[in-house]
Order: sequence, then C-alpha cells, then structure tokens
Amino acid sequence: MSSISNGVVTPIQDDAPRSPDSADDSHLAGPTVEQAQTIWNPYKNRFRVLSSCLTVFGNGCNDSAPGALLASIEKHYSIGYGTVAILFVCNAAGFVVAAFFINALAVKLGRAKTLIIAEALLMLGYLSIILTPPFPAVAASFFVLGIGMAIHLAIGQVFCSNLANNTAILGLYQGSYGIGGIAGPLIATTIVSRGFLWSRYYILQLCLAAFNLVFSTWSFWNYELESELDHVASQQEGSERTGARAKRSWNAFKRLVSNKPTVLGACFIFAYQGAEVAISGWIISFLVQFRRGDPTKVGFVTSGFWAGITVGRFTLSFLGHKIGERLFVFLVTFGALILELLIWFVPSIPGDSVAVAFSGLLLGPIYPCAVHIFNRLIPKKMQVSSLSLIASVGSSGGAIAPFITGILAQREGTYVLHPICITLFIAMGVCWWLLPRVEKKREE
Repeated sequence: MSSISNGVVTPIQDDAPRSPDSADDSHLAGPTVEQAQTIWNPYKNRFRVLSSCLTVFGNGCNDSAPGALLASIEKHYSIGYGTVAILFVCNAAGFVVAAFFINALAVKLGRAKTLIIAEALLMLGYLSIILTPPFPAVAASFFVLGIGMAIHLAIGQVFCSNLANNTAILGLYQGSYGIGGIAGPLIATTIVSRGFLWSRYYILQLCLAAFNLVFSTWSFWNYELESELDHVASQQEGSERTGARAKRSWNAFKRLVSNKPTVLGACFIFAYQGAEVAISGWIISFLVQFRRGDPTKVGFVTSGFWAGITVGRFTLSFLGHKIGERLFVFLVTFGALILELLIWFVPSIPGDSVAVAFSGLLLGPIYPCAVHIFNRLIPKKMQVSSLSLIASVGSSGGAIAPFITGILAQREGTYVLHPICITLFIAMGVCWWLLPRVEKKREE
C-alpha cells in the first residue's frame, strides 16, 4: 500500500561551518564531496536497478490484486466488508513497524543480507496465503508481507535515488510499480473467473519472491565494498555510542515534526494514498453491488485504473513541470473529484469504467509532482528522513481510508467509497494550498 516515495537526493558540496545544533543532523546530510555512481558503473549496478524494478513490480501486483479478490475472499470466509478491510490495515501496519528498524538492519547486515530477510518474509507470507488458512492467519500474513515489501522498497528507493541521472531511473522504477498494478488485477480476475481458488493467485507472487531472493542477493552482494562512502558511513555508525545516537535521532525527529512542509506533505500524501488505495480496493465491489456488474468481468476495471496511473506518471508529469507543479496539482485533483462524482451518480458500467481509468490518469502524476515540490521546500540535509516520514504516513492513509470504507460499507453499502474519496480530495487541496510557495531561486 503501498503506494511509492519518489524523493531524489543528490550529494552536495557544503563547506560552511556548522552550529552545534546542525551537527546533530549531520547523519542526514549525506556526503560533502562524492562522485555519484551510474547505472553502468560499477558494472553490477545495471543488475541492481533491474532487481529493484522487479521487487517494486511485485509490490504493484500485491497492492492492486486485492480489489479483484475481495469478493472471492468474502464469499470463501463468509465475512462482510468491514472484516475483509482488516487486510488493508494489517498490510500497512507491516510498513509502519518496518520503518523503525530498516535503517539499523541495513547498516548492520548490509543491503544484500537485508534483502534476503525481506524476500524470505514475502515467501513466508505468500506460502501461508496459498494454503488458504483461516482468515486471522491471512490477515497476519498480510502484516508479514507489509514488512517484507517495506524493506526492499526502502533499499531500492534509496539506491535508485542516489544514482546519476536519477530522474530517468526513478521514472523506470515508478513505472515498474505501475505495470505491476496493471498486471495484478488482470491475472487475479483471470484466475477467479476460471474457477480457481482466490489464494492460487499468490503462487505467482511466491515464484517472483523466490526469484528476487536469488537475483537481488546476487546483485547487491558486496555493494558496500564498491561504495567507499557507504562503507565509511557504516563504520562511523557502528562506532557511535548508543546514547549519543539515540539523542541525535530524537533531535532530528523533533526537527522533522516541526518542519511545516514535512507535516503538510505527510498529510497530503496520507489523503492521496488513502484515495488511491480506496478506489483500487473497493471500486469493483461498488460496481458489483450498485451496478450489478459481473465480478468475473468488472475485475478488469482496477487494471484500467492502474493503467491510467502509469500512463499519467509517464506523460502528464512533464506537463505539470511545464505549467508549474503547484497549479497543476490543483487542476488534476479537481478533475479527479469531478470524475468521482460522475462514477457515483452515472449508472453505467462502461461509463464508470472509463471514468475510473481517467481518474487514475489524473491521479498518476500527483505523487511525482508533489515530491518535486517537497524537495525544494525541505532542507537538503532533512530530505531523506522527511521523505521517509511522508511515505510512512502515506502508507497509513492507504490503510485507514480503505478500512473506514469497509466499515461503513458494511452498514450503508459500498457507495460510501465516493464521499470518502471526495473528502480526501478536498483535504489534498487544502494541504496543498497551505504549503509554502517555492522560492524562484530554489527552482533554478
């Protein structure tokens, strides 16, 4: 739920003297002088980029498939909307828990061994679901999956962000997630429509995780030895006293939560991912309940939504940069709100399906445009931590909004999806309006 954080962090020259307070944040600032690696040098970086794209492709498949499987899960366990919505919460809870130890784990073990843990957790979760255990065990498996996905998402995100020409590489990385978002519902709907048990979809996810276990471990093996900077940073981290490190982390956290762009950005992405995951997870149930759609056919609507998001990120992001991200985000958010009203009040499955796809098209470029603005409003030495906090809060939105939708749908019906999403779009607009304006000199 994952929906993805797309911050671009590049090393900078900084010879200015630091105050005692700023020294507390020195671990966030990155290197002072460093030659960025490229996708071609060292040689294994090309495989590391591919590995990162494959793992985030798996995340996309995992995040988008439940929308096509919810009806089958409800029928199999004889449960309602409110109960099945727990899956979204458990998955996001895994992301939140993982945020507390990912960095320490990567520093202690290195990227390759940390990725082994991530993929092993994914394999454990998928294997448990394939066995079709009681529903509480399925919910626990989604929690385990959340931890595994959060770990390799963080490692792949940071790796791609710090390569030279990172804009193009991050575009490939984001696109891989979108392609997974398209493929997941297509495959899941096909499996269910042919009479197979819903849990059999996760056999494919298990195979992908097994492949990534081998490929990502091989590609990232000895990564720290090839990056003198990371090696030195790891040594410094290991040599620090525990008390001093804890104090410094607490001071850095206080600065994060007092930074206006970080707080507003977190609220904005919370609402954005909440709307995105709620639409992806519940639109099919709405079409089945209120439009009398055939679950074996309308399941493909979710793929249309993710296809819109993917195309929007590849195409409209450039338009946003041309006319200005601040105005552009207002326009596409308003457009998504209008489309949500059309889906709610126009009783036509073909019309609703097209509107859902166009809604994804407008929502797609919002995240990249938002991060572009965040990178200019947040001090460079805080960007890594700030964007990580924003992504974690966003993941919570991707759990809370679908969960509330499920709880209310249990009593009122799945039409509640639309007022919830409209409220989230309005909240996005308010948070975006409250963000400070980017200074022109910082946009150059």
